[in-house]
Amino acid sequence: MKRRSLLFTAPRQLVLAEESLAPPGPGQVLVATLVSAISPGTELLIYRGQFPRGLRVDASIAALSGDFAYPLKYGYAAVGRVEALGPGVPRPWQGRLVFSFHPHESHFVADVAELFPVPPEITPEEAAFLPTLETAATLVLDGSPLLGEQVAVFGQGVVGLLTTALLALFPLSSLVTLDHHPRRRLASENLGAHASLDPADPHSLARLPGLLQGDRPHAGADLTFELTGNPAALDLAVAATGYHGRVVVGSWYGDKTAPLNLGGRFHRGRLRLLSSQVSTIAPELRGRFVKARILAWVWEMLPEISPARLITHRFPLREADRAYALLDREPQEAIQVLLTY
Repeated sequence: MKRRSLLFTAPRQLVLAEESLAPPGPGQVLVATLVSAISPGTELLIYRGQFPRGLRVDASIAALSGDFAYPLKYGYAAVGRVEALGPGVPRPWQGRLVFSFHPHESHFVADVAELFPVPPEITPEEAAFLPTLETAATLVLDGSPLLGEQVAVFGQGVVGLLTTALLALFPLSSLVTLDHHPRRRLASENLGAHASLDPADPHSLARLPGLLQGDRPHAGADLTFELTGNPAALDLAVAATGYHGRVVVGSWYGDKTAPLNLGGRFHRGRLRLLSSQVSTIAPELRGRFVKARILAWVWEMLPEISPARLITHRFPLREADRAYALLDREPQEAIQVLLTY
């Protein structure tokens, strides 16, 4: 049979290729994709050509086992229905709704061990948020918020918003977020942020110390998340953090760099910079947390968080170029963009 596959071929260039697809082998199934979510952070780096050359895409995911180099298939949030079974696959898999960490393709063949059955109470669109909410959960685990802490989150894209939604479940003294775009700031407050500020507005930014001051002798956040994807924002995140605070860097900057001032507040304030990334679990947590445990919890949280309300645009796969151009040129208009099949 034939399938349609999205290929990134050069900066700001992509094609929809028609490819032959072999039938499923032993232990495999054929999946027809219904929706796939665009990850605006990582995928825009690929779309813009800002990824580091020669780096493995993701060694932990079979469908993404190659290197970052054009032409490149990417994407890791596909939801579809099983259409055909390979030898040895139990009959109950036929017609099952499944999630896969798989690139944007109309059909794909996968081992059943790599698929996640979608619980009946979860819609395909909600299921497409599984990896993003898993990322947010990993960020929160790495940040380890404590009772009564003051927390700041820089960046309210999809990952930032879902991180805010999880942090809002904690009994924090304050939860302040920052983003340039009004639509995202409103969504942030709807998800539980006590205040959401524009970092480009001096009057708005001047409110931040007061919102994080409380009655402590050292102003600033106890815990700060930098999730903008912009390395220049890391200096602001450091400046917003109080004595002995933690700064969790969840952004992937690709090949982008920026100067970082570590000579003043960072040095004397004993601040800690922590790298967070969803492909692995922090060593100190591995005795109790494994991927399966985190994913099981994320499935339970999807209906509670209701992330589908963050979907602003849906494009058919044949119009994928419009979807990426929107995210690239008009980020103020979009939060979560889905491709439909």
